[in-house]
This record gives sequence, structure tokens and C-alpha cells, in this order.
Amino acid sequence: MGTTEGRRQRKVRHTRAALASTALRLVLERGLAAVSVEDVTEQVDVSRRTFNRYFSSKEDAVLDGWRADCERINAALARRPAAERPLDAYRSALRAWLADEASPALHRRPEGRALFRLAAEEPALTAVLRRINVGAEEESIGIVAARLGLDPARDLRPAVAVGAGAAVLMAAVRAWVRAEGAAGLPELVESAFRALAAEPPPSPDGRPIPPISERKDPS
Repeated sequence: MGTTEGRRQRKVRHTRAALASTALRLVLERGLAAVSVEDVTEQVDVSRRTFNRYFSSKEDAVLDGWRADCERINAALARRPAAERPLDAYRSALRAWLADEASPALHRRPEGRALFRLAAEEPALTAVLRRINVGAEEESIGIVAARLGLDPARDLRPAVAVGAGAAVLMAAVRAWVRAEGAAGLPELVESAFRALAAEPPPSPDGRPIPPISERKDPS
């Protein structure tokens, strides 16, 4: 019985992955408007009914890889030590996701930049991306709240920590998408976390710029 269940699960994963990868490939080749759900199901050789078991729309299928990335980030967050500060735990979860070679993160996939460029241009994809991100953040908040023994409906600290970490991630992703050939996504994530910590940038002569409270009044 266990073997049968294992085979079923493998078939489910295989079918979902085939639909998602085919939808993404076709959309990147032809553009979102030129691809229908039927185009995807025909290439995978499944019915529309089968497609609907996994996805509510072609946009859902195109962004399924990002949804899986968000799940992996949250799984890494759930594994962090309980004593770790929430924002540090989120940062460590991102590092684990970015470094995972077994399940390559966004920056390790050749279509990663093209996918996020298209999501920024197509309102339907933008809406689905936002929905995925909101759902992932809600799950992250629940994980952080459980770590701290807090009720997220009454205490804002889990939401604040997760909101900051998620904003850092998306700022880094946008910079990575815009600056092809420059810094990699892991480096941009670390740079964005340093910016969040308000570390002063270097001055033109290379010396750190002092905090405003320590600067002399030019008058």
C-alpha cells in the first residue's frame, strides 16, 4: 500500500511539474496572451480537467516555481533554532534557500530573470505573484509567532519581522532582475539586509559616513 501511495504522489508531482514548466516555457516563448491552457495541456497530453486539479489559471502554472521557492523558504524558517531572533532566522532561511543545490532557487534557474521581468509587465501575473507572496508571508508569520509563543492577531512583532525580511528579499530580487551580469542574488540579499540595518555607506574617500547625530552642523 505504501508503494502504491508513493507512486501516486510521484505521479502527482511529475504532472504538476510538467504543466508548470510547459506553461512557463510557452509563455516566455510566445507571450502570455498568446498561450492558452489548452496549449499547455496539449503539450503535456492531459485534459483541461487535470490541469484544473493543480492550477486555477495559466498564470498560476507559470508562477508555480516561485510558489515552491516560497514553500522552501518557509520550511527552512521552521527549522531555525528557537532562540534565534525572528529577522535573523528569516535571513538564515533565505541563505539556506539560496545555497540549496538539490532544489535550485530562483537565481540558479535560467528562466528566473525572464519570469520576473514578465511578471512586472503583465498585470495578471503581477496579481498572482502578489497573492503568492502574501500567502507565503502569512505562513511565515505563523511560523515566527509559534516560535515566540505569540498570538499574531494580537501581537505585531511576528508580522513586522516577516514584513521586513520579505521586503528585503523582493528588493533584492528586483535589483537582480534589473542588473543582469552584476551582483548575484545572494550578494544582493545580504546587501539589502545591511541596508535594513542602516549600516552607513562609505564616503567618496572610502571612509564611513558618520551617523547624523554625530555630524557637525555646517553652520
